[in-house]
Amino acid sequence: MPQKTLNDGPRTGALAKAHADASAKRWWILAIIAVAQLMVVLDATIVNIALPSAQADLGFSDGSRQWIVTAYALAFASLLLLGGRIADLFGRKPAFLVGVVGFAAASALGGAANGFTMLVVARALQGAFGALLAPAALSLLNTTFTDARERARAFSVYGAIAGAGGAVGLLLGGVLTDALDWRWTLYVNVAIAVVAFVGGWVLLGDHRDAANAKLDVPGTVLVASGLFSLVYGFSNAETHDWGSPLTWGFLIAGGLLLAAFAWWQTRAAHPLLPLRILLDRDRGASFLAVLITGAGMFGVFLFLTYYLQLNLGFSPTKTGVAFLPMVGALMVTAQLGSTVLMPRIGPKAVIPLGFAIATAGMAWLTGIGVGSHYASAVLPQLIVIGVGLGLVMPTAMQLATGGVAAEDAGVASATVNAMQQVGGSIGTALLNTLAASAATDYMSGHNPASKLVQAQATIESYTTAFWWSAGFFAAGTVIAFLLHRRGVPTQDAEAAPVVHM
Repeated sequence: MPQKTLNDGPRTGALAKAHADASAKRWWILAIIAVAQLMVVLDATIVNIALPSAQADLGFSDGSRQWIVTAYALAFASLLLLGGRIADLFGRKPAFLVGVVGFAAASALGGAANGFTMLVVARALQGAFGALLAPAALSLLNTTFTDARERARAFSVYGAIAGAGGAVGLLLGGVLTDALDWRWTLYVNVAIAVVAFVGGWVLLGDHRDAANAKLDVPGTVLVASGLFSLVYGFSNAETHDWGSPLTWGFLIAGGLLLAAFAWWQTRAAHPLLPLRILLDRDRGASFLAVLITGAGMFGVFLFLTYYLQLNLGFSPTKTGVAFLPMVGALMVTAQLGSTVLMPRIGPKAVIPLGFAIATAGMAWLTGIGVGSHYASAVLPQLIVIGVGLGLVMPTAMQLATGGVAAEDAGVASATVNAMQQVGGSIGTALLNTLAASAATDYMSGHNPASKLVQAQATIESYTTAFWWSAGFFAAGTVIAFLLHRRGVPTQDAEAAPVVHM
């Protein structure tokens, strides 16, 4: 039996202190990652609410307006997997810091825009640097938190930000547009980026888990062009129609390019997206859950924003405040779902339950009318939707990135972001088209000159979008229940990410 020495006490105390310091550092890293993620998520909606002001200031047409949103979405979606692999190959800290600085510089360029072209270029650059930053941030979270309980808490925070960031963007965009100027919806990213950069520089360690691998250039070209074609095709469905070659042509091209990418990944020596990441049953189901959530949430944010401002007469700031109860509900249930329910009953119960609750909330929201009140026709429904999405988002993101080898963490994280982005593009195209058709159909059977008829037609368009969003969530309920395994998932110790502080 080893002899106990007088030095054992101090040594034990030093180890305990080192462990406590490392644990504290992890939570500071989470804070920095959360700030960076918030900056990326905010930009999905913060600029949208300022578009009318930007259009009046710069003088571009209604037909050109969509490119302010589409330029960001196209660059972000098409470059995500490349950004994730760069983080794996060259280090997550450099990828994170370059992404933060580039995003801030592009935001400053957009804020200083003197015309439409300059603003579109800035938005595309934001999307490109966001495609580097977002997967680097999520993979840092995945490799920093390996303890099951701590990891669940970390992902509950991250998932809450991912789910609620759009609503926070509406609030912040409204406040900045009302109080200052539309340009500050872009300039604000510079201030956020300073915090993220300083924190990242001080706290993050530099490690390359896939340093011996090489970049899959053919795979990168195939997936980037495939995702670009897919998102561009869905974007064209808004401005053209589904029968336009610019719509179906790009959608078919995107499908073929992504099929070719999947085939190439089975033969590439260093695949960009190793198929082992996709073929795990729980992980694949979680990717689908993120896709469906991205498509369904569009109905909440865009059409409810229209309803609150155009029908109930809310200001941009008041509209943002109106979404806060949903954000609060989402954040509370994100903690509950990730740290309490998941470890006890597993994803096969938690994710379908969340989708079912969100389905009920969206169906309930279809009861809005011309003379409805926020407190009775919107507020309770938003809280219910927030409760449902809070159970789905963090849990799905945690499962989608959990258990992957450390060298694949970046590309797995990028796939999560790509699913959310493509889901949002699908929701944008489908719901806009269906809502416009519902309004046209209602007007054709009534007197189109009547203001009451026009108002009711807009209500028909909103409720149609809400019903379809409810349908997306209902499909998510069934898919998640059928695909997820029973029980609580166990993380393979050999596949578990390694902590690099």
